Amino acid sequence: MARPPPGHLVSGPVEPDLARLAGLHGVATDYEDQQHRLVRVGRDSVVATLAALGVDASTPAALAAALEDARLAPYRRLLPPTVVVRQGVGAAVELHPVDDRAPRVRLVLESGDEGAGLTWRTAYVAPVEVDGRAVGTRTLVLPPDLPLGYHRLEASAGDQTATATVIVAPDRLQLPPRLTRAWGWMLQLYAVRSARSWGIGDFADLADLVRWSAADGAGFLLCNPLHAVSPVPPLQPSPYYPASRRFANPLYLRVEDTARYAAAPAGVRRRIDVLAARQQARNQGDRLDRDTCWAAKREALQLLWDQAPEPPGALEEFRQREGSDLEAFATWCALAEQHGSQWQQWPEELRHPDAPAVILARGRLRDRIDFHAWLQLLCEQQLTAAEDAAERSGMPVGVVHDLPVGVDPGGADAWALQDLLAVTTTVGAPPDAFNQQGQGWGLPPWRPDRLADVGYRPYRDLLRAVLRHAGGLRVDHILGLFRLWWVPAGRSPAEGTYVRYDADALLGVLTLEAHRAGALVIGEDLGTVERRVQRELADRGILGSAVLWFERSVDPDTGEEGGRRPLEEWRELALASITTHDLPTAAGFLVGEHVRVRDELHQLARPVEEERQSAAVELAELCELLRANGLVGADPTRDELLLAMHAALTRTPCRLVAVAPGDAVGDLRQPNLPGTVDEYPNWRLPIADAEGRPLTVEDLRADPGVRRVVALMQEHL
Repeated sequence: MARPPPGHLVSGPVEPDLARLAGLHGVATDYEDQQHRLVRVGRDSVVATLAALGVDASTPAALAAALEDARLAPYRRLLPPTVVVRQGVGAAVELHPVDDRAPRVRLVLESGDEGAGLTWRTAYVAPVEVDGRAVGTRTLVLPPDLPLGYHRLEASAGDQTATATVIVAPDRLQLPPRLTRAWGWMLQLYAVRSARSWGIGDFADLADLVRWSAADGAGFLLCNPLHAVSPVPPLQPSPYYPASRRFANPLYLRVEDTARYAAAPAGVRRRIDVLAARQQARNQGDRLDRDTCWAAKREALQLLWDQAPEPPGALEEFRQREGSDLEAFATWCALAEQHGSQWQQWPEELRHPDAPAVILARGRLRDRIDFHAWLQLLCEQQLTAAEDAAERSGMPVGVVHDLPVGVDPGGADAWALQDLLAVTTTVGAPPDAFNQQGQGWGLPPWRPDRLADVGYRPYRDLLRAVLRHAGGLRVDHILGLFRLWWVPAGRSPAEGTYVRYDADALLGVLTLEAHRAGALVIGEDLGTVERRVQRELADRGILGSAVLWFERSVDPDTGEEGGRRPLEEWRELALASITTHDLPTAAGFLVGEHVRVRDELHQLARPVEEERQSAAVELAELCELLRANGLVGADPTRDELLLAMHAALTRTPCRLVAVAPGDAVGDLRQPNLPGTVDEYPNWRLPIADAEGRPLTVEDLRADPGVRRVVALMQEHL
């Protein structure tokens, strides 16, 4: 791929005091780019990023005050808000009492029992003056044999009291016991329609895909994020821009598979069948129309809600289990129907979930809130059916769900959790080889300080919700658990900087929730990657991502990239694939479709001829790799190259191999072109063959290209 230009200062240099303050808050003043060149971040970007964290560094006086506040901040707490440890490893916790007497401490385990074995490591350390009081330090040692879970450490000293969340995570996440090596399909569910789909692939299609994939020997099925979007059209097409990561998208419901449809009067079922037939006629279209599909499903679901009885107790039990999170989500949906999908544009009195006007609105909108809660119950039932199909089929992994980086800033999670987000900035990625202008994703990031203050509860809740229906979880841009590229409001993606997170805490919660669900975790660790990230993921038992386009040998001393990495040297603990949803398809790469489209849409940072030459060099390198492994001859056809790319994945030691239906059938169009919104039909393309003809689930199963790939996987994995 093309190389980005060397890094440069966006604004003036960062002075030492500002650099020190930025470091204390995890804000980078420089970083290594994808080519391991040092890029210095401009002063204005650093100041704006600190402001998004609530830190004022706009004047010399403000900078000095912020430095002093950062120095004293740990001493203003008797306990840190959250302590994360790996099971089997003792941990030290610093307490800051106002006198020299040992604080009273108590550890309450998740089970309700009291933990034992707490000891003091050091005597009282000389105090520091904080707000007119002398505050010292004592170190408490937690025992190494604490059980996995979320515990509570309580402390008191004089008039001080504090509580900390203690998270005990597995030392290492174990792979499923039946898993040696496995292959599976990775797909965009909305793009894979069956004869019974309503114009969009749905949860019933997911269950069918699981069944026939398992019958072909697949060990897993990886699908795009299935999270909720706004119920108000136009519907958000990107699955990586959800209104909520906690709840599912009812657009994927199969209406006819609900209990209410089965119990509905014949006349209601006939009206719904007419809607279904009208939508099924759209299954051959070459563009997906979410708005039309949702209008039909919403009408059908409303008919069922209004006229058919619900099995007693199911909805009430579901709401009790989901608690205030479901109530907040359903309330946001009901308010969005009245005021639009962006809560920042609602009447001011409704812009916070705890506002008195919102409490009143819940009474007025009770039926709409109940309706949206019911839709989530249906999603829960149909997602459970898909995972049950995987378990019954004997798949060693099952359905692998995908977790996006963040949420729509105007959506339900951003409204409900706004106090934990940096709402004046968004996340993205710096310029790299393929996205030469950087990427702005429009997603507000967690504030790392406030996430720690609440014991990472919203993060662990959303993980638990997704893993409830999964044998595995792919974490998109898992680098974000270490650091995220923040882009201050009004700036280009290239004018951002990295903000560091507590990776031990975020990985600890992730592995704990995955362990409890019996699921594996795959991290998408592509792009501008710190060298320690892959080592840390492997140490935790988290699989990385190995993509054919990007696997290159790296000099261990300089970090410089060389030629294509030999297949036998790929990581074992990884998911191997030819490409991803943000990259060219296999067939598209062979014909240079990615160059043509980006040139047409003015997405290139250098002349198109240079880009074509670079693509030709990369294709020649790929062909040489395939020839060196005996996978193609001297003059292979396109079909031979496509099959050889799949065969190359089986020659690696990677534990998982993911293949895409689009690659098997020769689809030229990538699902998403980063850096575009409506200029390219992102997330709106159905699976199609090499001639652009849309294919249904039934077509795919019988397609010769699919059968060739399946036979290859069956032979080698």
